[in-house]
Amino acid sequence: MRPGSVFCIAVVSTAILIHSPVAMFADGLQDNIAANVRLVPPLGIEVPENDRAELAEGLKSLDSLIGEIQKTKGNDRARRLELLPDVEIFSRALHQGLEYREFFSVNDVNNAKSVLHEGLRRASQLLKGEANWLTQKGLVVRGFRSKIDQTVQPYGLVIPESYDGSDRTGYRLDLWLHGRGEKTSESAFIAQRMKQVGQFAPNDTIVLHPYGRYSNAFKFAGEVDVLEGLEHAQKNYRIDEDRVAVRGFSMGGAGCWQLAVHYPDIFFAANPGAGFSETPEFLKFFQQETLNPTWYEKKLWQLYDCTGYAVNLAQLPTVAYSGELDIQKQAADIMEAALAKEGIRLMHLIGPETKHAIHADSAKIIESKLAAIAKRGRQTLPHEIRFATYTLKYNRMHWLTVTGLEEHWNEVRVRARLDQNLDQIEIETRNVTGLKFRIPPGRSPFSMTQRVSVIIDGQTLKTERPQSDWSWQAELHFDNDEWKVGPIPASGLRKWNGLQGPIDDAFMGSFIVVRPTGTAKHEAIQKWTTSEMKHSVEQWRKQFRGDAVVKDDSAISDGDIASSNLILFGDASSNSVLARIIDKLPVAWNADAVRVGKQSFDAAHHAPILIYPNPVNPDRYVVLNSGFTYREFAYLNNARQVPKLPDWAVIDVRTPADSLWPGKVVAADFFDEKWNVKTQTESR
Repeated sequence: MRPGSVFCIAVVSTAILIHSPVAMFADGLQDNIAANVRLVPPLGIEVPENDRAELAEGLKSLDSLIGEIQKTKGNDRARRLELLPDVEIFSRALHQGLEYREFFSVNDVNNAKSVLHEGLRRASQLLKGEANWLTQKGLVVRGFRSKIDQTVQPYGLVIPESYDGSDRTGYRLDLWLHGRGEKTSESAFIAQRMKQVGQFAPNDTIVLHPYGRYSNAFKFAGEVDVLEGLEHAQKNYRIDEDRVAVRGFSMGGAGCWQLAVHYPDIFFAANPGAGFSETPEFLKFFQQETLNPTWYEKKLWQLYDCTGYAVNLAQLPTVAYSGELDIQKQAADIMEAALAKEGIRLMHLIGPETKHAIHADSAKIIESKLAAIAKRGRQTLPHEIRFATYTLKYNRMHWLTVTGLEEHWNEVRVRARLDQNLDQIEIETRNVTGLKFRIPPGRSPFSMTQRVSVIIDGQTLKTERPQSDWSWQAELHFDNDEWKVGPIPASGLRKWNGLQGPIDDAFMGSFIVVRPTGTAKHEAIQKWTTSEMKHSVEQWRKQFRGDAVVKDDSAISDGDIASSNLILFGDASSNSVLARIIDKLPVAWNADAVRVGKQSFDAAHHAPILIYPNPVNPDRYVVLNSGFTYREFAYLNNARQVPKLPDWAVIDVRTPADSLWPGKVVAADFFDEKWNVKTQTESR
């Protein structure tokens, strides 16, 4: 047995192993060559003509039924449309496979026929106002319409035989995040979820298998997919919100780590297995990659590097697992070291003489531990919170929310303790300028007749008393070297949760790609912006399995501006929406020059990329000339899938775009906390 909290199960090799379908070795040194990148997903097989005809004919019938459902009238029309994604997921999956050649084997083709059959069965039911899959036990596939791009996205469920929809007692739910699968198209995923229970199916527990938008380690749109799938399931099934666990293995283990540290207050337990938990050390160790990042790439690693958020697991029971011989054991080892620095001992189970698989005896111990933790459930009012972040994107922990930072991408720390005997909270902060406290009704531990004292960084403030429903809330902000009661004053733009960048953040909410209908001032810029728009739309479909909403600049409505982030391609001469706001952006761009602060670049062959609050609607972003910022080279290893560019960059388009960059990056930086261009001394 290893010293400390690590528990090694000393069982000989006769034990059964629960295998992952993912390879147990590194992806190979050939995947470190950025100039020679293989296709992800790969090109599938040519579907035999008779099979193609059968699928196409069936798909035509399915689409016809969907059209009839959309046209139905009557009192139950709204309900039918609400359930329509449960049918549309089958149609979309098959369209993707046929149109983009994403059937990779004869077995995929046969599975597609099963997918088609189920889609037709459901469509026929729904047209008659029926939906028996809603009461189905065992394996169930459901769908929802994503807020990001309005595409229907699938997820799988395992509904226990004991489930009773009329039972007022909510059921435990385990999120199970799948491993990497470059051939896991929507059709393959749906077929799998129709046939396979999965690695774990605890008694009296609903298991939710998110698709996660393909193979991104449940980051970005994949992260949103998990949260949207969970929300959809919670609306449709009786789920105890205090007994939701996040679990996964391999790439799913990586997803588990990141969801656990970023959303520790929505789970009762985390169970990561293998995977990766940060970027640089994993790539050097697992991929043997020589890294040479820019300074801003290092900063941006902090968005998803879980080691920097490790202290957040002080509020979330965690049971990690690794195979003793698995190279991806590195993920839990490095998290164990990070947690040790916080005084936290990681429960790290190790399967003896096991490579990239879950040892059967380890699985039994994992299940027993999670069952014991589930009896207690999620903490609802922890009296001590230890919290770390680097961005307001992830700014909440139970009753505490960080509302302002001194500077993004520098470490943020908050330690807060409730003392109900003294009716006070003691707080220590670092890199924080605003805090909000909210204890929901029925849970305030404070006296109803006393104002709550807040001792923050050695300063004492008096806040309001709890209300008569036993709730309490307050806000503080830092101003002129002291803390004050009240929210951060509203005076101009500032970074806040949901409007903090970087560029990739615009693609975690509703967005519209705005296509220019005019001609750019310079031929090189016209060619580059056209190419980059095409690339961003194509790669969104390939890597995030969505259909980007694309509209001409002349078609953008007030409703679009109100509801969506606008992704503007072109320049002020070609894109009328950009022309409308160009003078209100912090980066100046005219026919002669691109100017950022004191830096100036020739506009004939330089173009800006940036994210900024939309001057017409500051509650939404505008993005200039960029999709998500990592490119084809990053697709080869999930740990590489992190932002490549900060809040703004200037691109010399004379250097062709490649698998790493959209051109030559001649300048790049973050905006400050008020969305202004930083001076040279403020940067880095």
